[in-house]
Amino acid sequence: MQAPKHSQQRSLSPAETARYSRHIILPEVGLAGQERLAASRVLIVGMGGLGSPAALYLAAAGVGTLGLADYDAIEEHNLQRQILHSTDGVGKSKIESAIARLKALNPFCQLRTHTEGVTVANAVALIDEYDLVVDGSDNFPTRYLVNDAAFFAGRPLIYGSIFQFEGQVSVFDPRSGGPCYRCLFPRMPDPDSVPNCEEAGVFGALPGVVGSLQALEAIKYLLKIGETLSGRLMVIETLSMNTRTLLLKKDCHCPLCGDTPQITEISALNYEFSCLTEEAVGDASDSPLEVTVGDTKQLLDSGRKFTLLDVREPFEVAICRIDGSLHVPMRAVAENLSAFPSDELTIVYCHTGMRSLHIARFLREHGVKEASSMAGGIQSWADEIDPRMARY
Repeated sequence: MQAPKHSQQRSLSPAETARYSRHIILPEVGLAGQERLAASRVLIVGMGGLGSPAALYLAAAGVGTLGLADYDAIEEHNLQRQILHSTDGVGKSKIESAIARLKALNPFCQLRTHTEGVTVANAVALIDEYDLVVDGSDNFPTRYLVNDAAFFAGRPLIYGSIFQFEGQVSVFDPRSGGPCYRCLFPRMPDPDSVPNCEEAGVFGALPGVVGSLQALEAIKYLLKIGETLSGRLMVIETLSMNTRTLLLKKDCHCPLCGDTPQITEISALNYEFSCLTEEAVGDASDSPLEVTVGDTKQLLDSGRKFTLLDVREPFEVAICRIDGSLHVPMRAVAENLSAFPSDELTIVYCHTGMRSLHIARFLREHGVKEASSMAGGIQSWADEIDPRMARY
């Protein structure tokens, strides 16, 4: 296992030696290993479901410097799984909350904050400042950006992902001969083909398991002990409590780390969803594929006849809804096509605009030519039109 570029030994104070004594008595760690951890630097991308347990266990283990990258604020629905944060922090910066919690846990851990997150402009230089990166991101553009930047910086990536009741963990270290994330998934999926946690849900304790395993893999790498998950993908199915470990091979055709790479630098074009244009849908609609919440409000106020279609699940509708909307869950739209006149405007909305965009395209492909998606969904409606509306 290749030693991290930046790590050096650092002598421990008597207080630190006492704190980490249960580590130090392990023959595989010892005093030298604990001093190696104290000199190590780890970047954690995302202070959410995965970043919370990863940060807590890395700080507790005595990693000397943690970089915290996030630009988001705490929302109440985060608290079901993001254990770095608390109720009194709702509305505050996740970075601010994380600093307070981690300082209280281990004052010997140095914390560096990156409140702009990981961006196309800073990704490689930022990751180069650390020994490795733990990816706790929750969206595909950031996941691919972090993977590519880690490759160009020559740093291992501790990967984790969650979906409903299933989690995945791996170590991507192509500079040491292993595969990268693009060896497994070469290109980003279409934005409406894979629902996110807001749309599909996530079991609250699942990110605790996956994020803890990410911390475990990071510590093993830094200490150069055991076997990491490089070249293997661990899949955890929590409803059955079955785990599988799949062998991964470096792909010689990988667009990033293959023999003839197509991705040779960080370019914004590589991290943009390839959404279909209206022309690609193949219709002659006079209506745009997406409309704003303001446009929708004006239509409602005007009294013009149109269908406002809510494609969320029943439990979501029970939380909040827009008066006058027709509720047909996304999964039931295909069997209820007759409810949507082909020559009448239909505006579709969901929580954040992902599902509704998919359904608007589907309706256009099946003869409802004036179908449009309300961009930003009911979340944007609450932000811009009705601040009193319940949120989730």
